[in-house]
Amino acid sequence: MNSLIKKEGLKDKIICDSAGTIAYHAGEKADPRMRKHASKRGYDLTSIARKFTTDDFEEFDYIIAMDKSNYSDLLALDKEGIFVDKVSMMTSYCSIFDDEEVPDPYYGGPQGFEHVLDLLEDACNGLLQKIKNENPELNNK
Repeated sequence: MNSLIKKEGLKDKIICDSAGTIAYHAGEKADPRMRKHASKRGYDLTSIARKFTTDDFEEFDYIIAMDKSNYSDLLALDKEGIFVDKVSMMTSYCSIFDDEEVPDPYYGGPQGFEHVLDLLEDACNGLLQKIKNENPELNNK
């Protein structure tokens, strides 16, 4: 998503961050296999894993879950249901793929990482279009 934001000239207008619902990989880089596959497509995955916090509900306009478990975990963190409209599934922004969630590629082969990247490219394009539609001032760069 950050690569797409930069390509669209919106780096100074849109902040995108990533966080997990558990802290199992906090402080670590992305899986080396994912970094390798992403690099082949021109993406440099430099982020360090962190755990989602309830402050993120306030900080970000869109909270995007990769799978149904993360979606449920996020909603559970919003105990008063104040931010439910900010939470959505990443695959809901896909226009090419009809997967219900982004699968975990970590226990499969290379094709799993490629499929996840295909899904995310599709979804990120759809998400950015939604953001631009909801914020017309972004269309003027």
